[in-house]
Amino acid sequence: MNALTPVPAPADGDLRAALRRGLEAAQEPLPPRQTAAAVERLIAHYRGRTPTDSPVLRDRADVAAYAAYRMPATFEAVRAALAAFRARAGEWSPKAHVDIGGGTGAATWAVADAWPEGPHTTTVLDWAQPALDLGRTLAAEAPHPSLRQAEWHRQPIGAALALPPSDLVTISYVLGELTEADRELVVATAARAAHTVLVVEPGTPDGYRRILRARQQLVDEGLSVVAPCPHNGECPVRDPDWCHFAARVNRSSLHRQVKGGSLPYEDEKFSYVAAMRDPVPPAESRVVRHPQIRKGLVLLDLCTRDEGLRRTTVSKRHGDLYRAARHAEWGDAWPR
Repeated sequence: MNALTPVPAPADGDLRAALRRGLEAAQEPLPPRQTAAAVERLIAHYRGRTPTDSPVLRDRADVAAYAAYRMPATFEAVRAALAAFRARAGEWSPKAHVDIGGGTGAATWAVADAWPEGPHTTTVLDWAQPALDLGRTLAAEAPHPSLRQAEWHRQPIGAALALPPSDLVTISYVLGELTEADRELVVATAARAAHTVLVVEPGTPDGYRRILRARQQLVDEGLSVVAPCPHNGECPVRDPDWCHFAARVNRSSLHRQVKGGSLPYEDEKFSYVAAMRDPVPPAESRVVRHPQIRKGLVLLDLCTRDEGLRRTTVSKRHGDLYRAARHAEWGDAWPR
């Protein structure tokens, strides 16, 4: 995501292609009506109308529907957040990864894609056994060894959560499923067990508020924010606005069918925070809106280290910086 500091790309599209094939195979035994009904219930939950303190994925139909409906978007959101993190963290790489509430493993696939050089160990924890079973099946034939060798364990996500020491903990699209007390405990447990923690939530006002709270907990536990924020201080974004980003999801025919869409793509909106124990030079600023390209200039809305939110104008007279600005994207780090 950093226009000026390229992030190593995956060697090829094997992981995305393998995931797509696995998701298609998972749908074959299920009647379309059963899948559609499960999708409708899950949509209601992810829009925030169905708070819960129990597993959202209840049976095989739920899991297959979730995987088709949400897994591609979750993968791309976590992958985009990891790209921003890698741009700041340099050569650091995880040797041990734990995915809290990982379900069918979207974040686990994203971590494998972010560090294709691997390998690393991965442990997926979730309270829904059907989700773990499908996740294990999807990963069994994956081209990345860390996916094939991943361990999948059923465990309550809340007060009873126990984590081994690890390099990287991911918590993606999980906090909204938990009670407030359990959210606090999960983030605190992750912060104490891990060198690096990545939390991703839907890019909604509620998702952003959960990220803000998680961010503060991570800072209080001694971690430093690496992305997206260029500082550890108070977020300058104020209601009714909220900080979020977007990841492009290329829809397969299955994805279009399950979501009832016709376009070959969609944009997944997400909020996130990535923090680690090692001090890492933060970005000078980050692009927090789509850049506006005009004739001979580019307008960038930035969150900055020292000045909060501000807009900057980059014109042709800025030379290389102008060329970089024309290629900058929402979510990229910026050097000024």
